[in-house]
Amino acid sequence: AGPGSYTVGTMSERFDCHYCRDPLQGKKYVQKEGRHCCVKCFEKFCANTCTECKKPIGADSKELHFKNRYWHDNCFRCFKCYTSLVNEPFMLRENNKVWCSNCTATEDAPRCKGCFKPIIAGDQNVEYKKMVWHKDCFTCSQCKQVIGSGSFFPKGDDFYCVSCHEHKFAKTCAKCKNPITSGGLTYQEQPWHSECFICSNCKKQLGGKRFTAVEDQFYCVECYKECVAKKCAGCKNPITAGFGRGTSVVNYEDESWHDYCFKCTKCARGLANKRFVCHNGKIYCAECPKRL
Repeated sequence: AGPGSYTVGTMSERFDCHYCRDPLQGKKYVQKEGRHCCVKCFEKFCANTCTECKKPIGADSKELHFKNRYWHDNCFRCFKCYTSLVNEPFMLRENNKVWCSNCTATEDAPRCKGCFKPIIAGDQNVEYKKMVWHKDCFTCSQCKQVIGSGSFFPKGDDFYCVSCHEHKFAKTCAKCKNPITSGGLTYQEQPWHSECFICSNCKKQLGGKRFTAVEDQFYCVECYKECVAKKCAGCKNPITAGFGRGTSVVNYEDESWHDYCFKCTKCARGLANKRFVCHNGKIYCAECPKRL
């Protein structure tokens, strides 16, 4: 801001006021743009209006100007903190208000979404999706503990620390009942930890592998054949329904057969879903016992 461009003095020669024509000799006058006028007419016709208080800046007042705007020197103060800005750095902002550099920096600083106070240079902060918090204001919506720069989970407008998110939102393993925080698998619409979904016999993980469920137990192919599956009375191999050939089983008394192994001892005709005769512990078709 600079001073005004006019001269104030006491007239020693005979001159009349340019506006009211009163004589100025021996009186205080103002000379501006080559014209002489009395103090009263200066304030009425020539004086600049203060941008802040909207009153004329009289001949006896100190005037400052900047970009065709004018202030009394005592009106040239920071709009925010009222500090005098004469000979100080300033910023002209909206509504022709002047701000000191400190208040400008604070006003332009991003606002913390937690406390709504400015985050100034040097403050530790957390940023997420164009939002910003002071580090100590970024807290868990559940336990209210400071998350700071730690891991968190967003849910709508809320943020949760790892522990609270696990207890509030994570799926619970059908076996161990603890939260599943990563990975896991689903069987019959129930979630499991990968390390909990294992073979009941050899304890190997079954995720992505073929297995058989027997009541509440799970078995890999090898363990099911070895430990659980019935042995065919014909070929003596395990009857493993669902693992390939032999999905149909024939049961008679206390023994079982693959459907393709249940055949006449003499003529080898397949007897699944057909009449058969048991003689001396062996299976025959209806015709062959007559030929014995």
